[in-house]
Amino acid sequence: MKRCMLWSIVLMVVLSLTTVFAENQQKNTGKLTGKRIVMIIASLSFHGTEFEESKKIFDRKGAKIIVASSTLADANSGSFPQMTVKPDILIHDVQVKDYDAVVFIGGFGCTEYFDNPIAHKIARQALEQGKILAAIELAPTILANAGLLNGKKATASRSYILKQRGAIYTGEHVERDGNIITGSGPNAATEFGEAIVSALTEQQGR
Repeated sequence: MKRCMLWSIVLMVVLSLTTVFAENQQKNTGKLTGKRIVMIIASLSFHGTEFEESKKIFDRKGAKIIVASSTLADANSGSFPQMTVKPDILIHDVQVKDYDAVVFIGGFGCTEYFDNPIAHKIARQALEQGKILAAIELAPTILANAGLLNGKKATASRSYILKQRGAIYTGEHVERDGNIITGSGPNAATEFGEAIVSALTEQQGR
């Protein structure tokens, strides 16, 4: 009886250690160690799922995440999951040279950046400097209005503005054209994050 109990305890300890090890392996594979990603969110009504799911992937791969917004107060999501995020820096303090990727998160609130000259400047500099430039759901409109999607394959939750600006709208969940990555919405958030990781890994191997 005592021997059975002892073996049960040993088995429980081994299983517990195995689970912790597996979780740690999943948490940080180190693929993007040393990489810096700035995620730009709206001050109000950014999309929680798009932010959370892509950030989770970046964190797991070991990237350093900086969150930028038009406010340093808590930014609030307007869609599931409800969350507040305290930005690290203001959008006008973003120095593109300090990052490997610039990611615009969608949600209705990102309309504040549609015609924002600072957002447009950041997007243009990202491409000029060979960085990965990504946007999801409504946010690809920012890139389109900055004149960066003309003749480029892209996707988004709405197609008309992209088409008006000369983009080749594909309607795919995720689309990549060179260093530009676009996503269609929250259902594509995981694939979107993985595409960014893949693009950064490619650059790292060059």
